[in-house]
Amino acid sequence: MVVAGAGMAGVQTAVALREQGFTGTVTLIGAEPHQPYDRPPLSKAVLLGKAEDSAFDVDFESLGVELRLGCEALGVRPAEQVLDTEAGPVPYDVLVVATGAEPVRLPGAEGVPGVHLLRTVDDAERLRPVLARQHDIVVVGAGWIGAEFATAAREAGCAVTVVEAAGRPLAGALPAEVAEPMAGWYADAGAELRTHARVERVEPGAVVLADGTRLPAGAVVVGIGARPATAWLAGSGIELGPHGEVVADAHLRTSLPGVYAVGDCASFPSARYGERLMVHHWDNALQGPRVVAANIMGETPVVYDPVPYFWSEQFGRFVQYAGHHTGADRLVWRGDPAGPAWTVCWLREDRLVALLAVGRPRDLAQGRRLIEAARRMDPAALTDPSRPLKDATAD
Repeated sequence: MVVAGAGMAGVQTAVALREQGFTGTVTLIGAEPHQPYDRPPLSKAVLLGKAEDSAFDVDFESLGVELRLGCEALGVRPAEQVLDTEAGPVPYDVLVVATGAEPVRLPGAEGVPGVHLLRTVDDAERLRPVLARQHDIVVVGAGWIGAEFATAAREAGCAVTVVEAAGRPLAGALPAEVAEPMAGWYADAGAELRTHARVERVEPGAVVLADGTRLPAGAVVVGIGARPATAWLAGSGIELGPHGEVVADAHLRTSLPGVYAVGDCASFPSARYGERLMVHHWDNALQGPRVVAANIMGETPVVYDPVPYFWSEQFGRFVQYAGHHTGADRLVWRGDPAGPAWTVCWLREDRLVALLAVGRPRDLAQGRRLIEAARRMDPAALTDPSRPLKDATAD
């Protein structure tokens, strides 16, 4: 068994294989030289120096998992069942592709001093002294990672300006009426949010916008999205989708026999939502490996069709999301979006398909179960934030 990728999805695949009784060899191959680690703390505790690292609490030796670190995957030769790596060929009986995603870089900013990404532990280590020196910081992109970094930078005492090409934060993730209340969080935290602001170029010490505005920047952090890290699969015969993701089936099998894909690098068909999903979040990298291991080990195929889930901590608020809202036909608010705690529910034919909870973890926990059960809801009852979500069903 060979697993390409030593992030959450790859590590959990190796662990799940052992937990489900696989007794053959398991080789875990990672491009980075570091002991495998968890990524969410990088934008929080590790970045602020509250934790030295975020290594997984996994005893690979006792599990009988061979780690090959600092060893990038370069290609697959399916006819020979060989994974090519920087350290040479690695034969496999079954291969699991779990190479995750890589950040989108800002065109023209490569090589400019003071420009940073935040994806790896090395990125966090480079940014930690930047925050300690309390530089003026410009964050490009008001998505989830941009908001989380801005939160940490303000906590460290930095002056922060966030520039976003769209007209609101989280433009690619949430509809305007839901994202709009979040725009005020930046000012509340003492950060400046500039929307409709396109970056013309980045210079040492400054970011120049398309309208000619020049923003002083002791450091620039780019958070404009991520794409599947799958360029190394070109020519392998593994089908890739329009975003470069591995096209997996409902059992997380790829187009090649004996090859699976899991985590940020793959998409999968969802019968629950009637479309193919690509989920770049921690929970997907945790849940998918259990299905991969079950399908490798078992005779009866197991379908992967989760309710997607993620969370974000930003500007003193705990934000949680479950489901997938693009096919919804109705949106219901629970609570005042100007207040500290509120929830948005998305319905399709009165069935709950997604919700976003700000400071309301009970809504999230109950809502996630209601989505899984495809329960029909009473929209009028949903609007009452004092009423438990589970008591707002219509059947």
